[in-house]
Amino acid sequence: MPFKRHGRQYDIVVFGATGYTGRLTAEHMAINLPPDLKWAVAGRSEDKLSRLVARCKSLNPNLVQPEIELCNLNHDELAALAKKTFCLITAVGPYALHGEVAFKICAEAGTHYLDCTPEVPWTLEMIQKYEATAKVTGACMIPQCGMESAPSDLLTWAVVAEARSRFSSQIADVVMNIHQLCSLPSGGTLSTILTFFGHYPLKVLRRSIEPYALSPVPNNLPLPRRSFWSSITGVHKIPGLPLLSTSISAKANEAIVFRTWGLFKQEPALQKEFYGPKFTYREFMYVPGPIRGMLMHYLIVMGGYLMLLGPFRAFVRLFVFEPGDGPDTENAKEDVIELQAIGKPDSESEVNKQVFGKLSYIGSMYYLTAALLAEAAITMLQEDNGTRLTGGVYTPACLGQAYINRLQEVGFKFDLEIRNVDRCFEL
Repeated sequence: MPFKRHGRQYDIVVFGATGYTGRLTAEHMAINLPPDLKWAVAGRSEDKLSRLVARCKSLNPNLVQPEIELCNLNHDELAALAKKTFCLITAVGPYALHGEVAFKICAEAGTHYLDCTPEVPWTLEMIQKYEATAKVTGACMIPQCGMESAPSDLLTWAVVAEARSRFSSQIADVVMNIHQLCSLPSGGTLSTILTFFGHYPLKVLRRSIEPYALSPVPNNLPLPRRSFWSSITGVHKIPGLPLLSTSISAKANEAIVFRTWGLFKQEPALQKEFYGPKFTYREFMYVPGPIRGMLMHYLIVMGGYLMLLGPFRAFVRLFVFEPGDGPDTENAKEDVIELQAIGKPDSESEVNKQVFGKLSYIGSMYYLTAALLAEAAITMLQEDNGTRLTGGVYTPACLGQAYINRLQEVGFKFDLEIRNVDRCFEL
């Protein structure tokens, strides 16, 4: 697939390449991306960047090796870097503290942008401040393109596309199940969580977790009501899925999925993929039994309240990885991640049908995030994807089937089937 001609020095730059996620992203690019790719790794330490380049060379001697760009977190140096590249991947978090300069500069420079933040309040702030600029310059900005929230967003897109293909129908409801996720968090992830609760006022946090907080268009359709049992215990039983409980990443992922819904309703080039006026989305996590489900629910709820307390956050910091460190990468290669989803077609003739989708990947959530970031950047570079996105703040699913095709080539598995059910979505 030919790349776009953009006249810049680099196709892709990975900024923050010596951190845990940035390093894995560079390694993924060295192994999997086209040999003629023009790319660079950027950061503050020349020594660490040189060692990373040597590592990339050992992984794939035939690849054009990345250049080294020394760049600090300041406006002038980042502005110069952004003007050199077609797409900037930034893995420098917490984004609430360190992310705005790169986002702003890319929007102003017309440089495509990717990150892996899970911080919905920050994403909302960036949309409000810089989306108008990105639309003028043509910069395509995709935040939350890592474990949060690309897998949920892409599997939802695939389920809706299957319903459209098989039934010529839109979707009335999607339920996501994080079925398997064994990875330990890195130091950067833990630092982001701790910063998230200390940085934003409670009012802002509450606003950001409203279902359509990131959507460009409002939707007054209420989410399906929980049963009394589910409201008390946090445990759900939904036909077509196993026993479910509260997911710690649900709010971040729901925000992006609902933004995708809004963008597909609003953007002319994406309207043919609109999910439908009755679309709703919910996300949970698999539990082996009701007791475990109740415990998980209450731990997440109580943990959220405790994280609002400064002394508790200070105590937790004593036991976490330092930013830049994380789980052993060799052991993490054997981790398994699996998401399941069911979608209810918005069609009276298909009332007892549901679309079942599964996304699976072998490797930790950081290998997964690295692949998501790198393959998204290449998808943006593909010549035939140029008319789909014209500038603004998008979501991973806005990259469409071309993105999924690339991910399938590097170990992602998407499985879709139609199932018969007697009672759909009765909790």
